[in-house]
Amino acid sequence: MYLSDLHTGGKGVIIKVRGRGSFRKRILDMGFIKGRTVEVILNAPLQDPIKYKVMDYEVSLRRSEAALIDVITGENTVERQDTPFSTLSEDVHRDFSTDTRTIHVALVGNPNAGKTSLFNVASGAHEHVGNYSGVTVDAKEGWFRHKNYTFRIIDLPGTYSLTSYSPEELYVRHYLTEQSPDVVVNVVAASNLERNLYLTTQLIDMDTYMVIALNMYDELEMSGHRLDYEMLGKMIGAPMVPTVSTQGRGIDRLFDRIIEVFEQREPDMRHIHINYGKVLEDSIAHIRNELKVKTDIGKNYSKRYFSITLLEHNRETERLLRQMSKRECDDILKLRDAETRRAEALLNEDCEQAFTNARYGFIAGALCETYTENPHKRRSITDLIDPVVTNKYLGYPIFLIFMWLMFSGTFMLGIYPQQWIEAGVSWLSQQISGFMEEGSLKDLLIDGIIGGVGGVIVFLPNIAILYFFIAVMEDSGYMARAAFIMDKVMHKMGLHGKSFIPLIMGFGCSVPAIMSSRTIESRNSRMITMLVNPLISCSARLPVYLLLAGAFFPSHGGLVMLALYTTSILLAVVMARLFKRFLFPKEDVPFVMELPPYRRPTALAIFRHTWQKAQQYLRKMGGIILIASIIIWSLGYFPRHTVSIDRFEQQIAQTQTTGDEKETEKITAQLKMAHQEESYIGRIGKIIEPVLRPLGFDWRISVSLLTGMAAKEVVVSTLGVLYSGDEQAFELPDKLQTATRADGTPAFTPLTAFCLMLFVLIYFPCIATITAIKNESGSWKWGLFTIVYTTTLAWIVVFAVNKIGCIALTGQ
Repeated sequence: MYLSDLHTGGKGVIIKVRGRGSFRKRILDMGFIKGRTVEVILNAPLQDPIKYKVMDYEVSLRRSEAALIDVITGENTVERQDTPFSTLSEDVHRDFSTDTRTIHVALVGNPNAGKTSLFNVASGAHEHVGNYSGVTVDAKEGWFRHKNYTFRIIDLPGTYSLTSYSPEELYVRHYLTEQSPDVVVNVVAASNLERNLYLTTQLIDMDTYMVIALNMYDELEMSGHRLDYEMLGKMIGAPMVPTVSTQGRGIDRLFDRIIEVFEQREPDMRHIHINYGKVLEDSIAHIRNELKVKTDIGKNYSKRYFSITLLEHNRETERLLRQMSKRECDDILKLRDAETRRAEALLNEDCEQAFTNARYGFIAGALCETYTENPHKRRSITDLIDPVVTNKYLGYPIFLIFMWLMFSGTFMLGIYPQQWIEAGVSWLSQQISGFMEEGSLKDLLIDGIIGGVGGVIVFLPNIAILYFFIAVMEDSGYMARAAFIMDKVMHKMGLHGKSFIPLIMGFGCSVPAIMSSRTIESRNSRMITMLVNPLISCSARLPVYLLLAGAFFPSHGGLVMLALYTTSILLAVVMARLFKRFLFPKEDVPFVMELPPYRRPTALAIFRHTWQKAQQYLRKMGGIILIASIIIWSLGYFPRHTVSIDRFEQQIAQTQTTGDEKETEKITAQLKMAHQEESYIGRIGKIIEPVLRPLGFDWRISVSLLTGMAAKEVVVSTLGVLYSGDEQAFELPDKLQTATRADGTPAFTPLTAFCLMLFVLIYFPCIATITAIKNESGSWKWGLFTIVYTTTLAWIVVFAVNKIGCIALTGQ
């Protein structure tokens, strides 16, 4: 707990003092050191400041300052403030040791530097690792035990710098300054030092306790280049540890160095200042002195770093400054503007560029003394592959071939395990049907739960295969190339090439895809990407496609699926263009995206990613789909008695006494039809049927679309429940092929099936997607707008397709 949390009269033992710079030194000099007991004497009338007693004298601290001191409390806390740590009671000593041996570690690095891989190895977590920018879109927390220390590890989003141009940069910067981790692990791609070390220079300016993980060090070794990382670590004041996180190499040594830095026993750890030249250094000193006199910003920020970011005209720094009194803020900003004009006149370039050049100059100088390139540099596999897959003539055909292989493989390879699961579901239904007596419970189990959930779970292998293909493309680095070759297309849509990554991720699930749009610096492009992402066909729609394509297009299932996915992309293009034209016409940030080297995907990473998605799908089976199936069955099962149902039952009883089996079967079929139409769900379907009848849909299809708003897989489970009464066929595809309407016409034709797939592709995103749009955009307005425009667009497109199809098939 924090010292500020103690009540009047409370006592605690200090275990850690956070903060930095002059504030931390002042606090330590006042006696607030590890192991000392501190007592709360009293609070000021407005609860701030607070008077404390430590080392037999009284001192007052502001509540914000006390919040930077960690303490432990308990019944065994010593009574005397001058008791040395060695004489504390055994319980307090144990508690103290446990708390002080917890090290808060933040992983910071460029996208694609291997942070998440290192996090997975260290913490045992199974976050997905992709070989492109923007996999980690939020902080992940894990725990790790090493040499009697507990490490609390935070995997922060990948970022190239600590400016304020993207949500990731802002998030990382806020975390480092406000949470004050004990040690920052700067994960650096050893194969691209010059670019990766730029972030390191900003961490140096922030005055962080840092250890540098030279990740993917095997690539540097294989290239034949040489790096004196020990000397480089001494030069920049932070120890460097070579690691290969995918193999677990160097991880133990990395955490050994973290412990040494935490205990302040690391000889290479020292605070250095990057020399920005006399002109800029004078400006930094002038602003820093002004901050010392007029502000109290130094508890969380290094004043030097704050001064530098002010000179860089960093928007977030200016926002923090404006939180102080207006007069102080205006005085400092006037000084900043004057120093900026002076420096730019002398340097003949703007301050931001001057700082950037100085940082890269510092990096170049350090590498010049420690890094030796292989004079016989060999062409890498990236050099061999890229000219082919990014070729202006071959790039697009290769991309389409990959997409076709993915969708065809999902359809064709999934048939066999799908049939095995179908057989298992059929066997289970037959067993329950054989030993249970007739009644509502039996109907619930067979028609409700097994008919609903069983109709969806059979597509688990197809879902796993789809995610397998996506994981291979992501981890190999090809996904970034797909974004590169689609950059021009994205620009014609009014988007960045970076937008292509969230759109491709949308083939898996719209929710993380929308969250990954945070990596797009431009808000306008980010908003357009979020709004069109629901049009990209996610894996939740896949069971609907597999069911209907397998039933009505058995010989061309792969082509039908490719047509649907192509349609989703084309619609996204059209709508993005319209949004760019009418809603978000301005653009403010240019397209910049890294093309990482190709890497061989590890079997473990691919398996983990695929298994995680399969688990998510299975959890849906036991969650929303199970509940939805039971609700839909209940609405379709009740009421049990109406006037027409009772009349049909009397007619059946009469025909059974006469022995007319054909008449009995005919009336029984009419009874089932009447019961479905007069059930609660039938009544709901009849209400919405007029809206969807022009699309070729009857009331049962209308109901399935209504329930599919919760989750698209529920469309299949709803069809499974509504068509469960058909005794002519047991499996759902066969039931759909033989199903008829009240007038005897087929409920499904190939055209109806295709229109239904198309409608499911476009209409109302699931509730989770709408919530993600609301969270990322900051307003329900855009979530509601997405519901309206997608559903309207679905109706218009499917109406046109249905009319054209009817004219082509019947001439009417």
